[in-house]
Amino acid sequence: MASSSLGSSIPAPEAVQLLVSSLADDSSVVREASMASLRDIASLNPLLVLDCCYAVSPGGRRRFGNMAGVFQVMAFSVGVLEKGESDAVFMGKLAKIATAEIISSKELNADWQRQASGLLVSIGTHFPDLMMEEIFLHLSGPASASPAMVQILADFASSDALQFTPRLKGVLSRVSPILGNVRDVHRPIFANAFKCWSQAVWLYMTDLTSDSPLDSDVMSFLNSVFELLLRVWAISRDHKVRVSTVEALGQMVGLITRTQLKSALPRLIPAILELYKKDHDDALLATCSLYNLLNASLLSESGPPLLDFEDLIIVLSTLLPVIGIYSESKRYSDISVGRKTYNEVQRCFLTVGLVYPEDLFTFLLNKCKLKEDPLTFGALCVLKHLLPRLFEAWHSKRPLLVDGARSLLDEQSLAVRKALSELIVVMASHCYLVGPSGELFVEYLVRHSAIGEIGNIKVKGEPVSPTQLRAVCGKGLLLLTVTIPEMEYILWPFLLKMIIPRVYTGAVASVCRCISELCRRRSSTTPMLIECKARADIPSPEELFTRLVVLLHNPLAKEQLATQILTVLGYLSPLFPKNISMFWQDEIPKMKAYVFDTEDLKLDPTYQETWDDMIINFLAESLDVTQDADWVISLGNAFAKQYSLYTPDDDHAALLHRCVGILLQKVNDRAYVRDKIDWMYEQADISIPANRLGLAKAMGLVAASHLDTVLEKLKIIVDNVGQSIFQRILSLFSESYKTEDSDDIHAALALMYGYAAKYASSSVIEARIDALVGTNMLSRLLHVRQQTAKQAVITAIDLLGRAVINAAESGATFPLKKRDQMLDYILTLMGRDENEGFAESSLEVLHTQALALNACTTLVSVEPKLTIETRNRVMKATLGFFALPNDPSDVIGPLIDNLVTLLCAILLTSGEDGRSRAEQLLHLLRQLDQYVSSPIDYQRKRGCVAVHEMLLKFRKLCVGGYCALGCSGDCPHRKYADRSMQGNFSNLPLVFLFPDREVLCLGDRVITYLPRCADTDSEVRKISAQILDQFFSISLSLPKAVHSSGLDSEDSYKALSSLEDVIAILKSDASIDPSEVFNRIVSSICALLTEDELVAALNSCTAAICDKIKQSAEGAIQAVIEFVSRRGSQLSDNDISRTTQSLLSAAVHITEKNLRVEAIGAISALAENTQSPIVFNEVLATAGRDIVTKDITRMRGGWPMQDAFYAFSQHTELSVLFMEHLISILNRSSLVKGDSHKGENTSSSSETHIEDDILQAAIFALTAFFRGGGKIGKKAVENSYSSVVGALTLQLGSCHGLASSGQQDPLRVLLTSFQAFCDCVGDLEMGKILARNGEQREKEKWVDLIGNIARSISIKRPKEVRHICMILTKALNRPQRFQREAAAAALSEFIRYSGDFSSVMEEMVEALCRHVSDDSPTVRRLCLRGLVQMPSACMNHYTTQVIGVILALLDDLDESVQLTAVSCLLMVTESASNDAVEPILLNLSVRLRNLQVSMDPKMRANAFEAFGALSKYAIGGQREGFVEQIHSTLPRLVVHLHDDDPSIRKACRGTLKRFAPLIDIINYSTLYDSRAFGSDDRNDYENFVRDLSKHLVQESERVDTYMASTIQAFDAPWPVVQANAIHFSTTMLSLSEDQHIISLYYPQVFETLVSKMTRSQDSVVRAACSSAFGLLLRSSKSTLWRGARLDRTDSGRKANDPESVKK
Repeated sequence: MASSSLGSSIPAPEAVQLLVSSLADDSSVVREASMASLRDIASLNPLLVLDCCYAVSPGGRRRFGNMAGVFQVMAFSVGVLEKGESDAVFMGKLAKIATAEIISSKELNADWQRQASGLLVSIGTHFPDLMMEEIFLHLSGPASASPAMVQILADFASSDALQFTPRLKGVLSRVSPILGNVRDVHRPIFANAFKCWSQAVWLYMTDLTSDSPLDSDVMSFLNSVFELLLRVWAISRDHKVRVSTVEALGQMVGLITRTQLKSALPRLIPAILELYKKDHDDALLATCSLYNLLNASLLSESGPPLLDFEDLIIVLSTLLPVIGIYSESKRYSDISVGRKTYNEVQRCFLTVGLVYPEDLFTFLLNKCKLKEDPLTFGALCVLKHLLPRLFEAWHSKRPLLVDGARSLLDEQSLAVRKALSELIVVMASHCYLVGPSGELFVEYLVRHSAIGEIGNIKVKGEPVSPTQLRAVCGKGLLLLTVTIPEMEYILWPFLLKMIIPRVYTGAVASVCRCISELCRRRSSTTPMLIECKARADIPSPEELFTRLVVLLHNPLAKEQLATQILTVLGYLSPLFPKNISMFWQDEIPKMKAYVFDTEDLKLDPTYQETWDDMIINFLAESLDVTQDADWVISLGNAFAKQYSLYTPDDDHAALLHRCVGILLQKVNDRAYVRDKIDWMYEQADISIPANRLGLAKAMGLVAASHLDTVLEKLKIIVDNVGQSIFQRILSLFSESYKTEDSDDIHAALALMYGYAAKYASSSVIEARIDALVGTNMLSRLLHVRQQTAKQAVITAIDLLGRAVINAAESGATFPLKKRDQMLDYILTLMGRDENEGFAESSLEVLHTQALALNACTTLVSVEPKLTIETRNRVMKATLGFFALPNDPSDVIGPLIDNLVTLLCAILLTSGEDGRSRAEQLLHLLRQLDQYVSSPIDYQRKRGCVAVHEMLLKFRKLCVGGYCALGCSGDCPHRKYADRSMQGNFSNLPLVFLFPDREVLCLGDRVITYLPRCADTDSEVRKISAQILDQFFSISLSLPKAVHSSGLDSEDSYKALSSLEDVIAILKSDASIDPSEVFNRIVSSICALLTEDELVAALNSCTAAICDKIKQSAEGAIQAVIEFVSRRGSQLSDNDISRTTQSLLSAAVHITEKNLRVEAIGAISALAENTQSPIVFNEVLATAGRDIVTKDITRMRGGWPMQDAFYAFSQHTELSVLFMEHLISILNRSSLVKGDSHKGENTSSSSETHIEDDILQAAIFALTAFFRGGGKIGKKAVENSYSSVVGALTLQLGSCHGLASSGQQDPLRVLLTSFQAFCDCVGDLEMGKILARNGEQREKEKWVDLIGNIARSISIKRPKEVRHICMILTKALNRPQRFQREAAAAALSEFIRYSGDFSSVMEEMVEALCRHVSDDSPTVRRLCLRGLVQMPSACMNHYTTQVIGVILALLDDLDESVQLTAVSCLLMVTESASNDAVEPILLNLSVRLRNLQVSMDPKMRANAFEAFGALSKYAIGGQREGFVEQIHSTLPRLVVHLHDDDPSIRKACRGTLKRFAPLIDIINYSTLYDSRAFGSDDRNDYENFVRDLSKHLVQESERVDTYMASTIQAFDAPWPVVQANAIHFSTTMLSLSEDQHIISLYYPQVFETLVSKMTRSQDSVVRAACSSAFGLLLRSSKSTLWRGARLDRTDSGRKANDPESVKK
């Protein structure tokens, strides 16, 4: 009775109606869920679903937005109807709705129409006659409905051929009468229907039954329809009609009688062929129909072929061009369509060939002879396709096919060539290629393998490119060689003929590969070589060798040409003299190895020159080993014939010149050599630079053995090249008359003379060069105007000079006559205007100047020595080069002596008094400083010599004299100045003649030349010591300024005397220790400098310390240390600061590591001997500026400041001072200035920036201290361990504060320092912690980092914890917020290990409890976390206090603090006693329930987990109250069990397991251990909810409570929770048998589902509602609703009333 009441109360029709309405939802998820529910419901009550769909059907798509979905549901519902369950009347109504909707629009292929058609097809499976009757009604109705109805019948035939075919007669009887009235626009639909019906009949007859459905009436209808289609529709003007008609006729040809088919052929064939003329896109369809027609006409078993071959000629002629169109299917967007069309055409030809093979062969051959490209191409493709398939039938046609292919060898079309090439390969595979014809076809493949290299072939409009043709022919040739053994006798030795002709050049690689394959397959090549010698038409070995050697030129040629040629030469070596074979066995592998890796070869810019030289050497050595003069002569003749194979601009021609030259070098017949030289010059094109250079090198190679012959030839050329007087006059008036031929000839002549001199024998070169230079021939070469010609002439002169040098090296020393005149020639050809800037020259002019400087170097290097006048001219012409980098260095070097002379002359002629002369001296000396300090030895030597020479001139000019022993007044030791050089000023006062000492800037000059005293060159050391001696000798003889601080004269002269003693020792004994000499020099200079000069020297020491010579730089550093050590007390604070800056600047510029360390050692010495804080501050300030302005990580040689930090940390006395200095900076500064809440920052902006920079530098310094301090630094760190940890920890907080605002760099720097600290003290674990999480920006991450560090320190160094905790406890009171947070983070971890420090623990607990009210939420939560992490022994004393803090902070305004409080509660509940928790258990429960609805997912997860953790305290008087809390929370746990957040899901699972014993669920272990409970899949969740609901419904009395709580979750802010609540509530309702529950909540839930369906904006909620409706109905215990039907009388009214669905 209860079940009956339940069933009658289920509003199934209303639910289904709502689901049907949801089919029009905007969300696809909702539509799919509604569709799924409707399918589920339809499987139980299809008629109800059909009723509801029927209810919304009136009005159609105008009232319902998704009629396609409705029709789809209806089609499914009809499909699942049981036999006898369906109602024919109702099905008829549905059919009428579908047809009415279909005919309501003129559209024919809309989605809703397709679904409506699907409904009709589904109805047809149950009631085919009913469906057809409905269709037939509309067939006889308005003409606009007929096409849609016919399309439905076509769909029905395609889906159910078994039921349709027996009713074909009725269809045809109704369709046939209306065919005459069908409009053109609808005819394609009818034609497609006939195609489908014909296919159904074929399927019915072949697969379903053997009984034929084609009785006389059907055949009559088919014949009449066929005739109509053929006679009327096939000739329609509408292209679509014709296409569809031909497609239908193609399917019907097998159904009509042979008589009708035969009579139809004259019309049907032209109709099909007509499609090929219009649109190529219809070719596939036409070809398929044509194949069916040919198959039915020719291969029928009912009788002979209906078509003679003559009748097929037009068909075949039409198909041939189609092959050409579709063979290259890449031209079309749909490649598969093109390939299918091509294959169908070939099937058509094969069908004809099976019946008329000989006729087809003749037809195809005749088409080839027509030489019409499309037909020829098609015929060749068909022959290629059919030859293997009709091989036996065509066997007797072999000669005809060969002749036909031969006639096409001259075709110009690339497509025809490609098809013919492919046919040749097929013919070869069937042994068609024999004898001369075979060689002809092989030659055809070779010729077209080279097609990319020859001719200007027009490829416009061609479907085949030359590259494709070449690839096909190359592959075909290789296939003939490798896969067809019979072809060997044709290919060999015929392929050798393909190497020589020019037309086959591009195919040489392929030919060589084939030859190699042939030789490789033979075990012995001797018989093959005998065949070569036996045939007269095969090229001679000499011709083959010369051709292949020249073709080796390009090592990067395609297809590995060089490797292929070398391989062939190795196989053919027996053809040549016997000694060559053994030589090649060793040489050829080396050459192949060089060109093996072409990519690596490209990296060498000189690869081509190197490879050409290898080829020439290979040829030369091959000639040497032969020892056969006749063979060499024969080879030379072969080389001479090679010139016709290459164009002059081809680089192969240049190599050919050199090959001829090296060969003539080996020939002793002078007449032969002269003849070949003439021939070589005639064949050369000297207007091309590469060809000209090749000819010149060839002449040089010949000159090595036949110098006189070559010079004789060159003289003839010179005599024939001059211009007439008239031509010279014309060239003065006409710029255009200046022909390039003259320049080219002169350039070639010059190069030939030059290379002749280069390669000629040293024993005869002197007389020949004298004869050449003795004439005016070279002067005639100066008229060239092109830059390339000038370069050639300069190169020639350079070669002449080099020839003299080479002769001298060989022992044939002789001077070069008219060398000075040749230098003038070079300067003339260089042609740089005196006013022209060097940067203004063009690239070619600069190249010419570079060659000219190189030639000057050569000529200056030979005998005789240069005169003073010549040197001056050269220096005047090249003076501007003195300021440029010395590149090339060998050009400027010989001119330095002249430049020094010029500078001395300038000094002697300038200035009017002593001061002006001194200023001029300083100016010139400063100009030479860059050469004095040059890293190149000879430049330093020349610079020092120049300085010394100018000081000697200045001393003679300006200084009165001095006494080396220090005597005052007149004495016999005094050295007097040269008064004769003072000119008219000899009678003037000394004040006018002599400058003050200060004008010489002695400090700056001394520090400039002092490094040279430690130079690696002994001459430089001697000269530099003399320079210093001259400076101080001059200075002691000059008057001093009035305000200058003087030195003791006696001490100064003693120091000077000591310096001169050192110089005397250097001059007399070169073996003395340079370091001892340098020490004495420095000691003397330290005593000679005044205080101002000392300061100036120290302030200018940067350049000296940065000297390019390491030994000199070390000397400068040593000098600075000596100055500071001996006279550092004389330096003021400002002097110390400036000196530090100078030393730091030097350290920055030094890149050599050891040298930089020494420079920084000078800074340490300065700090040690002066005031260290000033030095430290200056170093840190400089480091701070570097950090801000430079990328210190990429500085060459490393960061100098870091080396300074290393030096300080390793210094015994400075290390402790430096560490204390750094810690003090860190403790008084913070990187974050805006995080203070307890103080104010009163510093100015600039001071703040400086302070920040110094602080960052201090952190970098700490890093360096930790890393580079060694044992001394480590000891200092260990002594300050706790202070360092405290400072770094607090700065870590500040840096993370900056990182949170986007400034990540300070944090990285500090982490590096911290990591270095870990390495220094050996704490690897702390280092790993920093490496893993150091750069995390999130506050939680860096707080955890500090905690992990504190934990590591506590474990490794427990003795340090006490002092560190005291530092950090005080730091809680700092004004900087981030530092307080860092201190709290560290203390929260250190407290865990502070159990042994009772007093410290009490102080820490007090501080932490006090700061839980800090302004910073982070400090509050960290203090709380610290309280719960104290040791368990201490925790027992403070548990009540800690839980009280937690309870208070659960209500904190900051959510992160609340989250921490919940987390801490979880920790406390693990060990807290029941007495401490039970009194406030309910208070905690209430607050946790409030937090379970927090928007923070982590908060919700922890709240759920903490609530579960409290369950173990529900054992006393609070148990009952806590259980009530559980029952109130259980639905919330269930709906959050599939929350979007994984942590919430996990927490809810754990809490449910803990609550299970308290809520009395039987066998809960089975429920909670199931896979569905632990899965995150939505389906598994729903399965678990169903299982849990079963337990709750069966075992619990609180279902109503659960339902009430779950319904409250319908309004949760999370859509997925709403969906879960809907599912949970509907599941309990579907499983509950309690009528009270059902009657109380079912209406409420149903109303809520309706509301959510209609109002919710979230698709997941609407989808859940849709599924819920299906669940309620599918899971109901009652079966009454399964028989429920919608009142169809009332459904129409409800459908017309939009509000009826919502009620």
